[in-house]
Amino acid sequence: MKDTAELERHLGYTFKSKKLLIEALTHRSFYYEYPEKAAAHNERLEFLGDSVLGFVIVEFLFSSNLQFTESVMAKIKSYLVKESVLSEIAGSLSLGRYLRLGKGEEATGGRAKKSLLADAMEAVLGAVYIDGGYRKVRELILRLFREKIDSATGSGEFHDFKTELQEETQLRSGVLPEYRVIKQEGEEHKKVFTIGVFIKGKRFGTGSGKSKKEAETLAAREALSRLRSGKRALP
Repeated sequence: MKDTAELERHLGYTFKSKKLLIEALTHRSFYYEYPEKAAAHNERLEFLGDSVLGFVIVEFLFSSNLQFTESVMAKIKSYLVKESVLSEIAGSLSLGRYLRLGKGEEATGGRAKKSLLADAMEAVLGAVYIDGGYRKVRELILRLFREKIDSATGSGEFHDFKTELQEETQLRSGVLPEYRVIKQEGEEHKKVFTIGVFIKGKRFGTGSGKSKKEAETLAAREALSRLRSGKRALP
């Protein structure tokens, strides 16, 4: 395992107890394969970190001048604590380089697995909470997640527009929306997809994105906006 000093610099936090940080970086595969080198694995800290992260985010949202409802706060929190967001932040810290993994996980690319990175990120947050207290872990979380928080609250990307549209169309007319690729542009590794969402054969929204999922989400958002504003009525 690499020296953790560089990781601590990336975190902007220096541990008083290095054992806590080591525990946060220890996967259970390492713990079971090398019991003489590991007193514990990171799952307890991961559980704690998940709770601390959720609380900090909700507290921040609650104190916001935007006065989010409990339903919106729940959606934003769920979006921010999901595996893809956590693993992306872990990647920005090069966290995978510092993990202690068993031979099997090492051989199968464990250092790049989103699930392992997300779990380790939560474990590190749990370790900071134990080592430095609430104020320190809150500072760290808001520093690491602030851009994601601002992006989510500003763009509304935490909404599951596709599910909302499906529920809306089923409630109003008992049908499901249909997504169709209208066009694909660009080179293989830089494609842009344009997708339309159709309800009973009529197009209600269009979206373009770097993936079909992104384009479908934007198309669903446009369709919902038109339905709820009364600009379009279901056939």
